[in-house]
Amino acid sequence: MNSTMKNIKYVLLSAILIGFTACSDDDSNDVVIVPVPELNTGELDLSTYVAVGGSFTAGYSDNALFKAAQEKSFPKILSEQFAQGGGGDFTQPLANDNFGGLAVAGNRILDPRLVFGGAGPVAIESLIGPKTVSTDIAINNPTGPFNNLGVPGAKSFHFLAPGYGSLANFPVAANPYFVRMTGTTPNASVLELAMAQNPTFFTLSEIGGNDVLGYALSGGESDTNAPNYNPITPNAVFEGAFAALVNGLTVNGAKGAVTNVPYITSLPHFTTVPHNPLDPTNPDFGPQIPMLNSIFGAINQIYDGVGQPNRKVVFSESAASAVVIRDETLTDISAQITGALMASPTFPAFIAQFGLPAQAAPLVANLLGSTYGQSRQATSEDLLVLKSSSIIGTVNTDSVAFLMGQGLSQQLAGQFSIEGITLPLVDKWVVLPSEQEEIKEATDAYNATIQSVADAKGLALVDFKDILQKAATQGVSDGDFIFTTALVRGGLVGLDGVHLTSRGYAVMANKFLEAIDAKYGSNFIEAQVKADVGTYPTNYSPTFQ
Repeated sequence: MNSTMKNIKYVLLSAILIGFTACSDDDSNDVVIVPVPELNTGELDLSTYVAVGGSFTAGYSDNALFKAAQEKSFPKILSEQFAQGGGGDFTQPLANDNFGGLAVAGNRILDPRLVFGGAGPVAIESLIGPKTVSTDIAINNPTGPFNNLGVPGAKSFHFLAPGYGSLANFPVAANPYFVRMTGTTPNASVLELAMAQNPTFFTLSEIGGNDVLGYALSGGESDTNAPNYNPITPNAVFEGAFAALVNGLTVNGAKGAVTNVPYITSLPHFTTVPHNPLDPTNPDFGPQIPMLNSIFGAINQIYDGVGQPNRKVVFSESAASAVVIRDETLTDISAQITGALMASPTFPAFIAQFGLPAQAAPLVANLLGSTYGQSRQATSEDLLVLKSSSIIGTVNTDSVAFLMGQGLSQQLAGQFSIEGITLPLVDKWVVLPSEQEEIKEATDAYNATIQSVADAKGLALVDFKDILQKAATQGVSDGDFIFTTALVRGGLVGLDGVHLTSRGYAVMANKFLEAIDAKYGSNFIEAQVKADVGTYPTNYSPTFQ
């Protein structure tokens, strides 16, 4: 029992009781007083709470880590509730300002936060001008130890890695956010820093999230030489890392709560941009549709000829059209396209409409073959990442330079370099169905491990997967609010489409409390010792400092 809570709180529920009595014909209104019990922490010792996890644990929001959002991280919110049941101080490695971003010795390595620009997310500096990133991992790191060991970007095995917080290892083998936490022990692992505090209670959250998120954010990039290559962590690696983390955190008998991994492709980063964003009423697109359909018409005949009608590209003059994408799972028929075009007696006349001589036929045939050998229009099964919205319909300058180097004029090179229209969107902009299945299979395997370990160790389990699925379909309620995963207006997910708003973190904290109550016999929710989600913001003004 929490001895500090001596006053019983009450909730007043009004009930109208209509009845007839011998002494009065008047209707009567009775007030039913339902007492709220004192907080009972059950079998918990909350004196030293340590949070280990990724960006959600850190309070990352709107594509940055900044002070105000950190102060409303879900572990911080939890610690405030725990304080009413004997919890101690809770320290965090706070950023230096509310703009966000990181620097190393004065050189910016990560940009400040996103803000709402009226129509959607924009960089804060686009509205208020340039800002100096004042949080510098080389010169002004805070002093620990820290109860919040949330490390944005960390994968499961990173939490065990020595030197992951050493500036000397940056940028190859160190995380800049963790560099801010290690202090005089730069080679200590995240787990070692957590265990050094001898926690009596811990949360272990988002372990496994970054193990699939990086792959999804890259559009499922499979080219090992690509700069954004970020493969899914093998389940055996994840399983060993998760077990080691839990074993370390519970070595002295600490109790705790863990989360499973959601299907991250349900996040608005992957669901906001439609597969068919090309509007025929757009003056930059609509008038070009007849010419585009003429160009693709010649290639569509070849698709039919090789038995691949599902690859045909047709733009509608009356409805929204799907973008053109490169699908690496398709058989590459570049050679067949080139050969068919070269064999066509009408091809020289076809290219003449672009001002090209007949002698250019081999060049153009090869370019069309290589461009559309693995292309198709997107379907509703494809997921376009959030950032694709800013490049669809724009001219790819690298493609222009390449085509000009092949002998095309700048004007013609530009016409064949329009992202998602004449230039198929490459892998980094699209998560294909096959890639989504890879993510789902890995997530399911991780969650089986998490469930097994949590059961074996007697830990509370927060079903974050179920919470996110409900938010994406029917909404999740807390207090007077219903939260969805809709970008900007849903209230749960911030402007980067991946991380939660501060209000979303308050919802997450309450979900932790529900799971803790169910597992350990406490009554935080019943005693109304929980976050009042309405008091937490969903966004921060561009001028907020």
